Order: sequence, then C-alpha cells, then structure tokens
Amino acid sequence: MSTPATLRATGIVVALASEARALTSRTTQPERITVLAGGSALCLSGMGLSAARRAAQMLVEAGAPALAVFGVAGALSPNLRNGTLFCPERVLDEEGHQRDTDPAWRASLRKQLTLPVRTEGALLSVAAPLLTGMAKTTAHQRCGALAVDMESAAVAAVAAEHGLPFLVLRAIVDESDDAIPEALNGSVDAWGRPRTLNLIAALGRHPSLWGELPRLYSRMQKATQALRAVTAAAGPSLGWHR
Repeated sequence: MSTPATLRATGIVVALASEARALTSRTTQPERITVLAGGSALCLSGMGLSAARRAAQMLVEAGAPALAVFGVAGALSPNLRNGTLFCPERVLDEEGHQRDTDPAWRASLRKQLTLPVRTEGALLSVAAPLLTGMAKTTAHQRCGALAVDMESAAVAAVAAEHGLPFLVLRAIVDESDDAIPEALNGSVDAWGRPRTLNLIAALGRHPSLWGELPRLYSRMQKATQALRAVTAAAGPSLGWHR
C-alpha cells in the first residue's frame, strides 16, 4: 500500500488484470494500490462504476495529484477499430452527466505516443456491458459517444470532487458490430480472470463458443499491444507532469 509521500504522480484506475499487465510487470492485487516508477500508482479495481469509484478514492487518499483510467473499451462508432487508441475529450454517464478530461494533459500524451490516437469525442460509461451490435448502435445514436466502458464516469466524478486533473486512455477491443456471447461474458470474474469451471460448463453447453475464443483472444491481444506501446512511450505517469 502506498502513502501520500510515495504517490507523487498519476493515480491510475485499472479494471482488469490483463490491463494492469500492459502497464507494469509488477504483481498487482485486486483492490490494492501498486506503486509504479516515478511515484505513479495503479489500483486494480475490478469492473463497474462502484468498484472504480472506490479505487479512485483510495488513490486520492494515498495522495494522487491526478487521476487516470487505463485499459480497454468497446467501440460504439464504426470508425473505431480494434486496437485503436482513444483518449476522449469528455466522459458521459447514463444519467446524462458530462465531465471533461484535462485538455493540456490529453495534448501532451498525444505528442508522446508513437501510435495514432483519437483525442476527440466522448466515451460513455454504463452499468452493464453492451454485448450486441444492436445495443452498441442504440447507445451511439442516443448519446453520440464513440466508445463505451464501465468505469470512467465514476473516476471522473471523484476527480471533479477533489479538483484533480483527469484523463482516460482506452484501446478498443470489440468493434461496434461485434457480439460478445453472454455465456462467455459470464465466465470471467470482476477482474477479467477466467472462472475455469464456469468456462468449461459454458463450452460444454454451447460447443459453438469454441469458435469464438480465437477471435476474442486476437481482439484482446491487439488492444493490449496498443496499451503496452502507450506505456513504453509515455511511462507509468501516462504523460502527466505537475
């Protein structure tokens, strides 16, 4: 666990274990702060708005002077393809609240990255995953957001409450017309780790799911490769400087 004296740079909320591995080789534990190089730190929150809010609060209490969300997201716009980096201008929630990300930080990060990154538009945070192309199309038409996640709005709210700079950096996993089988979605825990018995049972009940696994694996690999490129270019602070 870090202390305010140790945590001098970006506090990063990461929902999934695979996302954390794209940011650091250090061992991370759920709902714990892991201190990174240069005084940054991450908190492995697990999926969802409530989990992300708790993680953001932990980072603030540990002294984080800036907050970020790092990881993967789903595309709502057909113009965002698998592996695309997205650093949105603003974050929306399902109640219509809108919060802007820090423009200077966003511009600084973009200059440091070696891969193209989209830095305009909005990201929508939802309480439950959008698993079908129809659900994603409906969300895109309703609010105009380009991508969707389940954490950023909660972290944005905490940053606003404490007057802290805020940034989101996401890599696209599923595209706007991709469907994620419900049976497979239910076979991972809150941190994206396989529930082995659930997965075996799902594959036994639905043998056609075997054909989905290589596609989903390939999508995630491409997204996490993009995230690793961000870490290599911008460091664990994600380009933030006091």
